[in-house]
Amino acid sequence: MSYSLGRSARPNPQHFSVLRNVLTRRASRAMAALTLAAATAAFAHPALAATDPTAERIKTNVQKMLGGRAEIKSVEKTPIAGLYEVNIGGQLVYADASGRYILNGELLDTRSGTNLTEQRLAEINRIKWSDLPLSRAIKWSKGDGSRQVAVFSDPNCGYCKQIEQTFQQMDNITVYTFLYPVLSPDSTVKARQVWCASDRTKAWRDWMLSKVTPSGAGNCKTPLEENLALGHSLNVTGTPAVFFTDGTRIPGAADVATLERKLSSLKK
Repeated sequence: MSYSLGRSARPNPQHFSVLRNVLTRRASRAMAALTLAAATAAFAHPALAATDPTAERIKTNVQKMLGGRAEIKSVEKTPIAGLYEVNIGGQLVYADASGRYILNGELLDTRSGTNLTEQRLAEINRIKWSDLPLSRAIKWSKGDGSRQVAVFSDPNCGYCKQIEQTFQQMDNITVYTFLYPVLSPDSTVKARQVWCASDRTKAWRDWMLSKVTPSGAGNCKTPLEENLALGHSLNVTGTPAVFFTDGTRIPGAADVATLERKLSSLKK
């Protein structure tokens, strides 16, 4: 979807409101995102120098529209002449060279079938696996456990339960689950009960796989607040979010084929 402010001598204030809302919805999902190093892109995506007049013009005009609610992290060229990528806290929109016109949507390469926006988001939101505090996660393994994933999950998330079922169909895997209660107060209650259980791995799997409700007061010390801060810093905007050892992620309940394909690619 695209929005333009037009050439009217008296711009409609509603147009500005719509654009602000579009940009703010994207930015609010990533206000605390970390500035992470991007991996080598599958297509050339040269960054503009910080003093480049085009980058500065785009940044100034779009930032003016956003106000102080979000920060523009970077402005880069795209494969399309005259179209620029604007990184707002780990989320992307596109702008013309003036920064007057904004495109809110995904950029697709019809020749290769590649979703360039999705590809770029994976790059700019790449994490460092070794930085994950795995001691704050619930761990279980199957087979030799050689293939590792980390997942942010809410105990009341239906898609999280779906991906737990998917993990059961895979072999030689270790799963680290960061409890990430974002859906409701009951999610926090259940997450606390699971973490404080004498066998938290069993309590988690019993609930997610067999609908056995966790019990107990859940009054031990938990890492839930730290996990929420971690997820926000990593731009985890929904559950489940699955991370791989190369730092990339797959949001949502990926199927077995997708997960196996990704894990196989890490061996190359």
